[in-house]
Amino acid sequence: MRVAFLSLGCKVNQYEADACAALFRERGAEIGAFDEKCDVYVVNTCSVTNIGDRKSRQMLRRAKRLNPDALVVATGCYAQTARDEVEAIPEVDLVVGTALRHRICDFVEAALRGEKPDTQVDIMREREFEELNTEGSEERCRAYIKIEDGCDNFCSYCIIPYARGPVRSRPMENILSEAARLAAKGYREVVLTGIHVASYGKDLKNGQGLIDVIENVAKTDGLERIRISSIDPRAFTPDFIARAAACAKLCRHFHISLQSGSASVLKRMNRKYSPEQYLDALARIRAAMPDGSVTTDIICGFPGETEEEYAETLAFAETAEFANIHVFPYSERRGTVAADMEQLPHKLREERAARLSEAAAVLKAKFEAGHIGDSVKVLFEKTENGFAEGLSENYIRIFVPERIDLTGEIRSVRITEKRDGRVYGELI
Repeated sequence: MRVAFLSLGCKVNQYEADACAALFRERGAEIGAFDEKCDVYVVNTCSVTNIGDRKSRQMLRRAKRLNPDALVVATGCYAQTARDEVEAIPEVDLVVGTALRHRICDFVEAALRGEKPDTQVDIMREREFEELNTEGSEERCRAYIKIEDGCDNFCSYCIIPYARGPVRSRPMENILSEAARLAAKGYREVVLTGIHVASYGKDLKNGQGLIDVIENVAKTDGLERIRISSIDPRAFTPDFIARAAACAKLCRHFHISLQSGSASVLKRMNRKYSPEQYLDALARIRAAMPDGSVTTDIICGFPGETEEEYAETLAFAETAEFANIHVFPYSERRGTVAADMEQLPHKLREERAARLSEAAAVLKAKFEAGHIGDSVKVLFEKTENGFAEGLSENYIRIFVPERIDLTGEIRSVRITEKRDGRVYGELI
């Protein structure tokens, strides 16, 4: 049996797709490319925006066109939140949401026999973390470890709590076991990821939290760098910052979700912090780790956002001096509180997103230029066209003239210049 996977959306989705592929390999299946003729196509869907929904539908239909006789499987967030809608797509043969992926091989084999396996789950009642393990990715230098699932925040614009259910934390021993396996395979860096990683441990009775995971994973022999995926600003307590600063393996880069720089918009979004609290966290992080960088997400055109509120966000971005901003025009999600609010025209949302993107590009260029002359450690991801390419600890993508393949190596680099939108350096 030849099985192909396509994962849309976040790194959690990619981790889960890789883990499901590993399960099929254990059953003796061959993993093929999605654009090849295969017997089974698994599309791990995304539903964070309307575009995610649409792309998911397109890829499910495309799979059937690649092989009309193949079994097409929809899994992931869109399959969970809009199951009836996904099942109604003629090209879809099997739907598995955001639970029971550890049984996906059984479900596929049953479907191939003409059976209709029961794959429905009330995700809001799930209380146990679903164990899945990856074999890593093709990068051979960086791997993801999922440590948590679910979110209890219910931001007014977000469908993900309904797609993923409540917070479920992975047992520490299982996290460490996977970290050790990945290190033994040669991975130098791991990214701790989840739906809301800052919530790690809130469902546990042992008092452990995210910083405990970081400190324990840092003890893994062979691992040299640890990153954490998108994190809530409220995670940065004085204790967290002090212990993070003391962890030499933790990369000095934090992606801290903002979403808006306006207090009134944040309140309508049901975010649990104010702009002032966010800036306070930034100041404390930078005082403890001055060599670090902070990137963020911002939504433009949230329902009711006035020009004054939008201007507050622009001003906040300037004040915060972000190293990079992921900018999104607001997207209505059916079933969320914000979907019933008064919506702004799509054109206005796009215009505001474009203006913020221009400001973000200036901030990124300023951040990168400020590091010219610095010596940094770079984990190289690939070497091609005469350049080795990789990321510094503080998340600057650097190109070094080099014909020897440095993939997977961590080397000291001096940043020399920024030219034509790229940052260049030289090996020390």
